Amino acid sequence: MEDLFEINRTEEEVNLLSPLTWAYVGDCVYELYIRTKLVNETKMKPHQLHIEAIKYVKAKSQAELLQRIEDNLTDAEKDIVRRTRNTQNHHLPKNSNVQEYMYATAFEGLIGYLYLTKQNERIKYLLNL
Repeated sequence: MEDLFEINRTEEEVNLLSPLTWAYVGDCVYELYIRTKLVNETKMKPHQLHIEAIKYVKAKSQAELLQRIEDNLTDAEKDIVRRTRNTQNHHLPKNSNVQEYMYATAFEGLIGYLYLTKQNERIKYLLNL
């Protein structure tokens, strides 16, 4: 994956990005992770893959996943989660409540931050918990 996508930002530059930018990237990274996992582990057709993927990438599931991995996060990762969760987002959730949406955004922010700072092994570890 590193050969396909080149990240040109330093960690210092990533730290200066909006936490919602981290979440924007993390949303994509997590969805690609789920889609790849489903393709690798099942023989479903595309429509069924989509239906199954939605179960994992919806806000409620992401919020629950963040709660499950929270005890395994470093202090720096907890700070990333807190910063993303507390960033004012003017988007209103369609299929979840505001709290679930905030925690899902925080989860995506963490994944996006780790991806942008090239911590792919850490992403794998956390997602495999």
